[in-house]
Amino acid sequence: MAKMKGAIVVDMVSCKGCSLCVEACPTQVIGLADEVNAKGYNYAYMVNPEACTGCSNCAMVCPDSCITVYRMRVAEPA
Repeated sequence: MAKMKGAIVVDMVSCKGCSLCVEACPTQVIGLADEVNAKGYNYAYMVNPEACTGCSNCAMVCPDSCITVYRMRVAEPA
């Protein structure tokens, strides 16, 4: 089975820091920033990017559709 590598992009302006994505992430990739956005919310970001598998759980639970998920297949050594 091919390995998958993932990455997310969070719209920091729209994120309201509800942390649903943090709870939904099975690999503890997402956390809330110490900084706040223009609306005064601590926005989500990738704390542990190398662990992301691109499962899309975070994007599915985000009530404001702030998260875009990217996936790519990782070539396995022959």
